[in-house]
Amino acid sequence: MTMENIGTYADAFLKMLVEFAPKVGAALVVLIIGLWLIKRVVTLAGVAFERRKFDRSLISFLRSIISIGLKILLIITVAGMVGIQTTSVIALLGAASLAVGLALQGSLSNFAGGVLLLIFKPFKVGDSVEIMGQKGIVSEIQIFHTILKGEDNRAIIIPNGPLLNGVIVNVSGRE
Repeated sequence: MTMENIGTYADAFLKMLVEFAPKVGAALVVLIIGLWLIKRVVTLAGVAFERRKFDRSLISFLRSIISIGLKILLIITVAGMVGIQTTSVIALLGAASLAVGLALQGSLSNFAGGVLLLIFKPFKVGDSVEIMGQKGIVSEIQIFHTILKGEDNRAIIIPNGPLLNGVIVNVSGRE
């Protein structure tokens, strides 16, 4: 490699740097402001959900869904600003989602069960229940599983998919 070739490569690099620097700078500014705005939106959404007396478990779930969705949109927007073809990225995300969905069918069943539990609320935190032959007090309803506090302070973790398809006896009753 000669000094002339190095000079040619250096000139091409500087030309490319001058051309892409404003795009990259603008994309970084949008990314930083976008992350800050997402944090604010998620916080405000949480406050609004609390004012409307949403269930604690549902608030946590909705906040995380809002945060993830907005961050994906922000990343796609920033990628488009830099010059990456976003249509191919979106197609790739769709294909990856399908592959992951097929691989995680059992987990998705538990996820869907958790969503349905949060929507239909056959029981709530603090209720005394019998689920799938297990008796206890509901201590937590998470998106993939429900945790009961059983006799002798045992933690009983029940996956939400089978839980929703089984018999639920709510000893505490409904309000």
